[in-house]
Amino acid sequence: MARESTLRFGAQTDEMTSLLRIVNMVRTGDASTRPEIGRVTGLGRGVVTQRVDQAIEMGYLADGEFGPSSGGRAPRTLRFRGDAGRIVVCALGALHIHVGVAMLDGDVIDQAHSRWDIARGPAETLDKALSMIDEVLERTPDVPVWGIGVGVPGPVDFDSGRPVAPPIMPGWNGFDVRRRFEQRYDAPVWVDNDVNLLTFGERARRDDYRLDLIYCKIGSGIGAGLLSHGRIHRGVNGAAGDIGHVRVRDSDALCRCGKVGCLEAVAGGWALIRDALAEIEAGATGALATAVADGEELTPERISIAAEEGDALAIRLVQRSARVVGESIAALVNMFNPSVIVIGGAVAGAGELLLAEVRQRVYELSLPLATRDLTIAQSVNDVREPLRGGVEMVREQLFDVTFPRWFGDGRPTIGAIRGSLETAA
Repeated sequence: MARESTLRFGAQTDEMTSLLRIVNMVRTGDASTRPEIGRVTGLGRGVVTQRVDQAIEMGYLADGEFGPSSGGRAPRTLRFRGDAGRIVVCALGALHIHVGVAMLDGDVIDQAHSRWDIARGPAETLDKALSMIDEVLERTPDVPVWGIGVGVPGPVDFDSGRPVAPPIMPGWNGFDVRRRFEQRYDAPVWVDNDVNLLTFGERARRDDYRLDLIYCKIGSGIGAGLLSHGRIHRGVNGAAGDIGHVRVRDSDALCRCGKVGCLEAVAGGWALIRDALAEIEAGATGALATAVADGEELTPERISIAAEEGDALAIRLVQRSARVVGESIAALVNMFNPSVIVIGGAVAGAGELLLAEVRQRVYELSLPLATRDLTIAQSVNDVREPLRGGVEMVREQLFDVTFPRWFGDGRPTIGAIRGSLETAA
């Protein structure tokens, strides 16, 4: 079945639109030979040949190997020029920076990771991120950067690329993240919430572009990515899915955002660290307590590992987190009726111990119809997932959203992308 981007261009018949359609068909795999293009589009053989030759001359397509014969001469396949440009992704977390570079076909070919506290502010953080990107770019093919994706751990105004009152990012509110990257690399930039990048990654991994899915990340903070019929739902101000600051009943825990009783303040990774240290100080024993006494840094990852290994304190903390998170997810299930819920993040490293509690609360509190075909699964435990998701986000923006604006230039430009955004607004 042709993807939406292909069908969208099929509604018109002028020369540029037919070129766009043909390039997208080859890119998405909907057609790989000239005869297939003719059958799908209804264009004559001469027109198809002319359009394909134009696409090859513009640098979008190239001839590939010969395909299987159906009785006559074997047709030569076509391939999208995924090697014509690079995509850069910078995934900023609460306590790390992860950058990577991919070619246009979406495969991440190199990456770098560093521990980093995002509370150090935008200037210092972006200086560090840009330096890391420069090093990775030096190790990858020397072709132009076509697009950049940036993920941040807080709400984002997607149109402007500016964080909006992010609770754990002091000094970032309204900061023009996009401009720093555009000035450095002269390429269009899209900034999104970090959980949305993970959600894009799940969509690509499942190869389902009409998927209804909720991705819940339980890391230092808590957030959700909402995928409705294959499209990310961001909300008017980028706050959709920010369940970490939903009120938990009967809680008086002070949150980092300044409010009381937020889900994150009860069940987030930093809350688990706070509660673990308090219980250890009050006399709790076990492997986790011993590690703290030996000077080991306590992190959400360390707590989830200890829970998997049977530490009683860690198990208690993880199960309590899972129960209250499950209650919030149940409300989302009733409203959005997804087919899949994916649980990720550092705390989710506890695996089935956490998933079992989440499942119990979701099935207990959600409508039977909403859970009839529901799957609840753990995310792929791979640090590259935010990078893959960021690449998928950029590819969607380049080829499904803004392609007609810059197609004639042979590669995307900041001016063409900005023009499309202003027109859309």
